[in-house]
Amino acid sequence: MNPGARAGSLSVMPSYLLHHQHDAGECAAAFAAWRGFASPLRRRPAATACLTGEHAVWWRVDASDAAAALALLPPYVARRTDAIAVRDVHIP
Repeated sequence: MNPGARAGSLSVMPSYLLHHQHDAGECAAAFAAWRGFASPLRRRPAATACLTGEHAVWWRVDASDAAAALALLPPYVARRTDAIAVRDVHIP
């Protein structure tokens, strides 16, 4: 909560969809890059299409900005990742 905010309002942390892509030959390196890298994303499920031949991984994260979102990834993975600002909407 932001103490300078008007009464009744909350400061909301932006959300990002991290969309990572790599070639089939880079699959092992993309997963090995996590070894020894401290991140809250480690040892948690991520959506991936590697086993279907698309070689992409997606994470949804909350971060102050796109750079902070990408910093949750090992450098090898982050260089091949787009951080897309997203918001939830209710579908009627």
